[in-house]
Amino acid sequence: MGRLGFSTLSPMKHRIDAIFSDLQARDAKALMPFFTAGDPDLTTTADLLRAADTAGAAVCEVGFAFSDPVADGPTIEASMQRALDGGVDVQGVFDMVRGVRDQVSLGLVAMVSYSIVHRWGLERFVSEAADAGFDGFIFPDLSLEASGPARAAADAAGLTLSLLVAPTTPIERAKKIAAACSGFVYVVARSGITGARAALPPELTDRLHALREVTDVPLAVGFGVSKPEHVRDVTTVADAAIVASALIDRMQGADQPLDTATLMLKELVGGLA
Repeated sequence: MGRLGFSTLSPMKHRIDAIFSDLQARDAKALMPFFTAGDPDLTTTADLLRAADTAGAAVCEVGFAFSDPVADGPTIEASMQRALDGGVDVQGVFDMVRGVRDQVSLGLVAMVSYSIVHRWGLERFVSEAADAGFDGFIFPDLSLEASGPARAAADAAGLTLSLLVAPTTPIERAKKIAAACSGFVYVVARSGITGARAALPPELTDRLHALREVTDVPLAVGFGVSKPEHVRDVTTVADAAIVASALIDRMQGADQPLDTATLMLKELVGGLA
């Protein structure tokens, strides 16, 4: 069992809520790494989840490979294509998570295009995800207006569902999106596609403060967060920093990808405010 001890939560207790409650009680913040399931293979993905847990990450996004990814830049797009070329499928991801669930205490959130969910059927997908050991969902292509059935299905299964707030989202609409989220709100740091950046947008801090004024739901910031100093800057206001492309880029250029990812995860955790 991992360091926070949430492995024995009942199915109807939101693990994500428990994690953020624990962090808030300790005045601590969360690192949320992202890995594409099946890049380079599912065995390595399971190893990465264990490494993230050991390094001190609180929640991990598990990306379901999709041939037409939403708002993803070249790094994640290439990562998903490698997974697809390797033959990964939805059932394989569920089986991998089921195998690793009891070995980690971090929250596991499925980052998955709603097109995949629709193809499986909402009730079936949510049920299979819950049975495998997922704790929540991010559907990046699901709008607030269309999210009602998915939110109800996730809540009934004891899982969270996070929606995205874009940089261009007016604050009143952002308030409504946050009210529809459970677990955390996914705050998109910058317009455009995902990818590592040298610096974060200067207006991000003010935007996070504005969001903090209209919601008590934890705020997790992604898109362009790539360095320990970015993690520190983001978590000065927000509750979590999401790192994706930078991790994948680092692993792709390494002789020992798992060792490299482990070192970078520790560095990123060290940047938490």
